[in-house]
Amino acid sequence: MLLFVGLGNPGDKFKGHRHNVGFMAVDEIVRRHNFLPEKSRWQALTHEGRLGSEKVIVVKPQTFMNLSGQAVGEAMRFFKLTPADVVVFYDELDLAFGKVKVKLGGGAAGHNGIRSITSHIGADFTRVRIGIGHPGDKARVHGHVLGDFAKAEQPELEKVLDAIAAEAGYLADRDNPRFMTEVSRRINPPRPSTGKLGADKAATEKDKTAARGPVTKSLAADPAKPKNNNGPMADALQMLKNALKKED
Repeated sequence: MLLFVGLGNPGDKFKGHRHNVGFMAVDEIVRRHNFLPEKSRWQALTHEGRLGSEKVIVVKPQTFMNLSGQAVGEAMRFFKLTPADVVVFYDELDLAFGKVKVKLGGGAAGHNGIRSITSHIGADFTRVRIGIGHPGDKARVHGHVLGDFAKAEQPELEKVLDAIAAEAGYLADRDNPRFMTEVSRRINPPRPSTGKLGADKAATEKDKTAARGPVTKSLAADPAKPKNNNGPMADALQMLKNALKKED
């Protein structure tokens, strides 16, 4: 069993904030994989479901970001789990928008939700870091984090959330490297390439064209050239007839 924890602040006022992208990610997992309807427990909203053969409990703490660890600690103790069974989805200020990275353990990097969880269960849990980008100026960080995603960012955001939900099964299998690889492939699909075989084929066709030489126009196909279907013998007889007429 695993806990998939999405971080955010409760209430419609915060729903579209960059700081709530963890909520958005687990909501898309719930929707895509048909998890059971919502329950309220452990100071959180929860959903139960399966990813492959693994049972997963989605947890969305309702204690506001700074106290997220209370709900996570209660849920973990209820199921007798360890930090290794916890996967947390959250916004990463120092990761470019559109990027997703996974790591095990580490510090909070100034994220109050991660700091709270660490204080309740320790640091050895998996973190799915969803890039929201840095505004470039420290004075603008607060407004950036607690502001909605821009309209122009929406298509890329949807692509990121879809990729996370589609490949979440690898997280359930505890294959974090494969999860990152497949998510990256979905967000930035590889460009199609003809490859060596296609290049060789194109070169062969070019060589064949050169070997045939220039194409000459058929005289019969030239509309400016009058057609003559009589043949040489008929022409000779006609010339003889013309000569006899002159003698007469």
